[in-house]
Amino acid sequence: MGDDLSDFMARRTPTADRPLLGLTVLVVEDSRYACEALRLMCLRSGARIRRADCIASARRHLQCYRPAIVIVDLGLPDGSGLDLIAEIAGQAPRRPALLATSGEPSAVTVALSKGADGFLAKPYESLAAFQQAALGVLPAVTPPGRQTATLPGQDRIEPDPMALRDDLTHVAALLRATPDRGTLGYVAQFLSGVALSAHDDTLGAAAEALASGCRDGGEAPGPLAHISGLVQDRLAATAAI
Repeated sequence: MGDDLSDFMARRTPTADRPLLGLTVLVVEDSRYACEALRLMCLRSGARIRRADCIASARRHLQCYRPAIVIVDLGLPDGSGLDLIAEIAGQAPRRPALLATSGEPSAVTVALSKGADGFLAKPYESLAAFQQAALGVLPAVTPPGRQTATLPGQDRIEPDPMALRDDLTHVAALLRATPDRGTLGYVAQFLSGVALSAHDDTLGAAAEALASGCRDGGEAPGPLAHISGLVQDRLAATAAI
């Protein structure tokens, strides 16, 4: 088990503006848009990123590689990120460091109770906030360059809009396939996160209406038709990208 490139990078010295130099971060996140933001943050921080879009993929990665930090989204297509956090936290020896992430700030308490070392709130926009969260879950004894992160005028991260289009295309495909209630619940949760990252309040409200309909046990045809229309409108608007 290992990561040759990460082992090579680990021999390099971190600096204030690249405090994660030499580290590998595994991001368990199903949104391409959110993951693109984290990719940029890792890149600017000196870290190497690996991505898993579901729990099963994360498990395969962890069988082969030794990331220093695992960032786990709590809403994943094949289960709850809380279960993955508890699974990793229960392993001995205790490695890697764990960061839970969600667009629901109230999720921090349950995430920490399951074994997360820290919490990273969505949307991912501040490089300083990301670095502080990552440094906060690393072992106390770290190279001096990892202790601070100075980022004058370079804090805000803006992901490639093509990644947002990928997320919307994914949702459109799910909706075309006559989704069952479980899939609709996932679509509502997924789109809620995408809307938060994109600052799309209209889409976020539609996602919440769909989630509410699923929770109440109804078929939610109105919210579903509305959300399908919104997704198609946004795909049409980004067709020229």
